[in-house]
Amino acid sequence: MTTDVAHQPGWLTALRAAGQARFGETGLPTQRQEVWKYTGLNKLKALAFEPSDVVTGSAPKVEPLVADAKHRLAFVNGRFDAGQSRIGALPANTILASLADILSAHPKLLEGRLGISAAIDRRPMAALNTAWIEDGLVLVVPRGAALDGTIEVVFVSDGDAPVSHPRLLVALGDMAEAVLVERHLGGTGGGFTNQVAEVALGNGASFRHYVMHSEPEASTALETVTVTVGRDATYRSFALTAGGGLVRREVDVALRQPGGTAQVDGAYLVDGDRHADTTIVIDHQAGHCASRQTQKGVVDDHGRAVYQGKILVRPQAQKTDGYQLSQTLLLSPKAEADVKPELEIHADDVKCSHGATVGRLDADALFFLRARGIPEAEARALLIQGFIGGALDEIDRPEVREAFGAAASTWLSGRSSGHSESRS
Repeated sequence: MTTDVAHQPGWLTALRAAGQARFGETGLPTQRQEVWKYTGLNKLKALAFEPSDVVTGSAPKVEPLVADAKHRLAFVNGRFDAGQSRIGALPANTILASLADILSAHPKLLEGRLGISAAIDRRPMAALNTAWIEDGLVLVVPRGAALDGTIEVVFVSDGDAPVSHPRLLVALGDMAEAVLVERHLGGTGGGFTNQVAEVALGNGASFRHYVMHSEPEASTALETVTVTVGRDATYRSFALTAGGGLVRREVDVALRQPGGTAQVDGAYLVDGDRHADTTIVIDHQAGHCASRQTQKGVVDDHGRAVYQGKILVRPQAQKTDGYQLSQTLLLSPKAEADVKPELEIHADDVKCSHGATVGRLDADALFFLRARGIPEAEARALLIQGFIGGALDEIDRPEVREAFGAAASTWLSGRSSGHSESRS
């Protein structure tokens, strides 16, 4: 670790030590654990997990994803790259900076915030990340402040199979607002990224959180997101997985006060031998809260997609409104989808529902288009694009929806030849 540990605050030393001790006890999660049943990490056993170094200025330059983003922060192998970053004007008392800079100059600002919601006792990968806390993103928005425009943060890997453990800390005060777009690019040398994001929303706060994974197939990316939602606050997220060899997003949202809302949507596009796992738990701890999960995916070749979605309703969480939907298209006989929707309800005055479908392209719809003179390959492409487009419609920021749509179109263009169904 390159951080000067001799001068780090005692609370940070203790936090890292706790993470190291916990991961030493658990090791990597195995498929014997129910929540990891469909995703194995055997390929990581040979890693030392120590973060890789960065050669300053060696990383490739990355074009912005959102053209009019007011703020942009870049990280190479999990470390802040000032040369590719730009932070615009901020409201008074707002913090937008790299974690390493804050830990160096103002560590007191993070004491009592870092390592609070991402409990390491039941999350082995969060424990590993905590053991190596060094750099990442810090966003703190005070009461009543609203950030103008979008914050874009990009994570790039550089070198031969680098390892990184970036940390994100987002804290919005009462009635505060912000929009964050994460972009994970990986690098040509593959690598392993183990990210943890802690999000805390005060009463009436609003946070929009968009994530795109487009790493190369040699990459492995694990992401743990923990969110606490205050009274009448809103957490709205969308994740597009269109890359990576193995990508797992684990999202855990706690609705702690009445009136809270969580919407966790996404789309996954999986081909080759790629594996995409989306695991979501929304914990209704208070009454009069609402949650939505909509996940749509397309799987081709020998790809595999996993969706595990759970709505947990506590006894005191009366008047809960919970909904989840998963829909997956399989374009190849070898493609696979594992879907596990789950409702655990301990209250009696609730409205909760879920649905899940896995299947091929609608033969009747395909026939309808072909009967009107549309070639089969073009008809298939139209049906797939319409299916994924329905998921992207959940993105309520036009500039983000356009950027994510362009990335999805790039992936879908490779499926338009019409030969996927016959692949072996």
